[in-house]
Amino acid sequence: MKYTSEVFQRLSRGQFISSNSIDAEMRAIYNDIEDNQKQYEDYFSQIDFQLSAGEGFFYFSRKKSKVIVENKLQSLFSWIDYLDFLKTYDTTFGAGTQFNLAQIEIRLSTDLELKEKLSQLFADKSSNRDKIEALAQTLVNMGFAEQINEMEGLYQVTSAFHYIEQIIMCININEEVKDEIPE
Repeated sequence: MKYTSEVFQRLSRGQFISSNSIDAEMRAIYNDIEDNQKQYEDYFSQIDFQLSAGEGFFYFSRKKSKVIVENKLQSLFSWIDYLDFLKTYDTTFGAGTQFNLAQIEIRLSTDLELKEKLSQLFADKSSNRDKIEALAQTLVNMGFAEQINEMEGLYQVTSAFHYIEQIIMCININEEVKDEIPE
C-alpha cells in the first residue's frame, strides 16, 4: 500500500482510478490497489469510505440515506444526455475509444440528429465547439477520459467510463409509466 494518500485525494473527490490511464503513475496506483485491494478496503473503511471496483477501475462509494440517493439520481439526468450524445456520435464509444473534438465538429455539420442532441447540452454555452469542449472537460473531470494531445484536441476514454454506462443501463423505466406526467 504505497499510495494511500494519492488514492484518497483522487477518489474522495468522486474521481476514478483506471487501469488504462495514459498516466504511468495512475496505472501504477491502479496496479498497487489491485495487488493490495483487501488492505486498501480495510484501511479506507475505517474512515467510512468503501473502496469499490468495476471493470478496470476503482472508486469510493458510501452507504447513503434515501435523500442523498435521490440527489444522485437527479445528477444522473445530465449523464443520460451525455451518453446519448456520445453513443449517437459513435455507437462503439466506450473504454479505450479515442476521440477528437474537431472530428466531432465536422460530424455535426452532416448529422442533424447529433446536432440536435448537442443543442440540448450545456445551455450556458453558445457555440457547438464550446459545448463539445465542455463535454470533454466534464469527462476528464470525472476521470472518464484523459487528454492525450492538447494541440490536436485528442482524448482517450478510460475504463471508468464503464461505471456511468452500467449505471445508465440499470435505469429501467416501466412502459406503463413512461408517458405519465410527474406530479
